[in-house]
Amino acid sequence: MDFSDSPEEAAFRAEASVFLDENAPEKVPNPYQQVTREAQLAALPGAREWHATQTRDGWGVLLWPVEHGGRGLGPIEQMIWNQEKSKRNLTESIFSPQVGMVGPTIIAHGTEEQKEQHLAGILNGDTMWCQLFSEPGAGSDLAGLATRGVRDGDDWIITGQKTWSSFADIADWGFMLVRTDPSLPKHEGISYFLVDMKQPGIETQPLRQMTGSELFCEVFFNEVRVPDSNRLGPVGGGWSVANTTLLHERMMMGGMGNQFSFDNLLRDARERGVQFDDVTLDEIGRVQAWSKALDMLNARIMTKVRLGKNPAAESSVMKLAMARLYSRCSDLGLRVQGAEALIQAGEWQKHFLTSPAFHIAGGSDEIQKNTAAERVLGLPRDPYDLRGTPFDQLPRSAR
Repeated sequence: MDFSDSPEEAAFRAEASVFLDENAPEKVPNPYQQVTREAQLAALPGAREWHATQTRDGWGVLLWPVEHGGRGLGPIEQMIWNQEKSKRNLTESIFSPQVGMVGPTIIAHGTEEQKEQHLAGILNGDTMWCQLFSEPGAGSDLAGLATRGVRDGDDWIITGQKTWSSFADIADWGFMLVRTDPSLPKHEGISYFLVDMKQPGIETQPLRQMTGSELFCEVFFNEVRVPDSNRLGPVGGGWSVANTTLLHERMMMGGMGNQFSFDNLLRDARERGVQFDDVTLDEIGRVQAWSKALDMLNARIMTKVRLGKNPAAESSVMKLAMARLYSRCSDLGLRVQGAEALIQAGEWQKHFLTSPAFHIAGGSDEIQKNTAAERVLGLPRDPYDLRGTPFDQLPRSAR
């Protein structure tokens, strides 16, 4: 397999590099990297300005069709763009959930009225969106969600709780999954809605993490009335619509650099005059090898996406490997600092405190191992497989 750029890809990479060199600020304010809510909000205007610059010059949404303001390019070009941004530490964006997830989903499944209402605001960053998928009672199984939607004329009455929703307290809109028919198996009775986050009945509470950050929120829906015209896709077809969201998220994320930086690790080591012992050198070599293997796996996933295939098993393996790599890298960062690591509160301490979340967020290690075992190794399904059982007949522990 040849991972080098084709002539066309090399030309695109050069174009991206020139744009970033000429337009990217030396340091983009990033709300995700701030700890206090005040600092996060203060960083928002700068992040919005950088997003507007990219959109103005055609780099905001490479994957969107041309008729909706994108460039109609493919996942390989997206990966190249992400790689060039990653070299300049520009990978994360507070606008990623909307331009990379709900925007493409509205294009794929929305009505003309929904496209007219939402796409321009999503593209320009005029509206802020949050994802409302995870629930406290569903564990790592997204399809175990219990937030209920009951039809009432032209509306749905939604009641339940979501969690781990980034910036839900300042979002204008949310995209969410709701159980609208509990008599069906749990993957079939789900519908997908676009929800105005400013309407009565929605309560948000920021969650303080052990890093001190208040990035996430709990969101409570107390008999919130949502018009049926805000439903995206068919009633009961939400799981399929959500897969569109998650597929585009993977394409948007492809090629983004790891949270960990070898350059930063080695820079810190040199500044401190650290002499690596054999054990640490061995660990650095292992981590570097894992990092390169992940690059190759990422290229394989992007190739599969370009061929129109769903890389579910590869994504699970990659998620597992990334979480393990992140933990080992954060350990290494602290090891470089030595005993001083115990009394400092810097980059490596933040990585160390964040690393457990990578083993849970986006599907826990246990869920990813099950997927890899069944789809890569061909092992039999879990004997406690109840996926054909109606949701309201499932034991609570299996929901």
